[in-house]
Amino acid sequence: MEAQNTPNGEVLLSVRNLVKRFPIKGGILSREVASVKAVSDVSFDIKKGETLGLVGESGCGKSTLGRCILRLIEPSSGQVFFKGQDITKINGNEMRKLRRNMQIIFQDPYASLNPRMTVEDILAEPLVIHKIGANRHERMQRIIKLLDLCGLRREAISRYPHEFSGGQRQRICIARALAVSPEFIVCDEPVSALDVSIQAQIVNLMQDLQKELGLTYLFIAHDLKVVEHISTRVAVMYLGKISELATAEALYADPKHPYTRALLSAIPIPDPTYKKERIILRGDVPSPINPPSGCFFHPRCPIAKDNCQGEFPASKNFGTEGEGAHDVSCYYAQ
Repeated sequence: MEAQNTPNGEVLLSVRNLVKRFPIKGGILSREVASVKAVSDVSFDIKKGETLGLVGESGCGKSTLGRCILRLIEPSSGQVFFKGQDITKINGNEMRKLRRNMQIIFQDPYASLNPRMTVEDILAEPLVIHKIGANRHERMQRIIKLLDLCGLRREAISRYPHEFSGGQRQRICIARALAVSPEFIVCDEPVSALDVSIQAQIVNLMQDLQKELGLTYLFIAHDLKVVEHISTRVAVMYLGKISELATAEALYADPKHPYTRALLSAIPIPDPTYKKERIILRGDVPSPINPPSGCFFHPRCPIAKDNCQGEFPASKNFGTEGEGAHDVSCYYAQ
């Protein structure tokens, strides 16, 4: 596992007009009567070596978007380009080969590891599938390197997942993702199931691995402070659409979209004497089965006007206007 190239502005992954709808069937004949619009016309780029943070409320489509990018879930429409190749058009065999370069770390380390497999079996499985290592001895040497890389003792190799803590299990999941030397990893809320004291260790490990191996991350989370710490740029998602995308520094210092401002106002400050203005959103999140017309956020928006119910003011292509671009889908963002 040699270190790859350092970030140079080259676009590694491009998402164009991605849509995912889940059908709802009913009646005697189980015909489609409606659909859940989980991801609605999303476009953005991720540059090689960077971390794009993806944040939003639970149920806004973050995990679905990450899975659609890897084609773990087939998108309804749109395109995903990896290193210039449209992976939505390739067949199963070609996609299987491509999975060496595109991996995922799941949210729950308790559910994503097979309890009947030892650590050796778990880490050897992707090596066997992708035919890495000529024999068991070579695969064992690679597994030992993976354990060292992820901060696990070598004795762990013969143990089962239930013998580890949550943080250790997530380290095993990270090692499994790294086993095939990927370039791009979707991190689907990798620290949300862990204790706060362990979260920092895992985030620091992922940053160290990124520097050492030249990795590119899509980091999905709902903890805005974690995202600020690890991300190069941050995209804010609401009801299947991206509301705002900017560099982490710009977005946290000067959020433009009213939804982003509301999210950031909810971050607790560890100072009881500090008085912070809290933005309280009215109403509930609309149903993705029947989202509002125009800007999806307008029923809850404190600055909404009549024409917000018209055409959605989407940016042509989020985050591709050059370094420091601050894209926001709001007519009245200041």
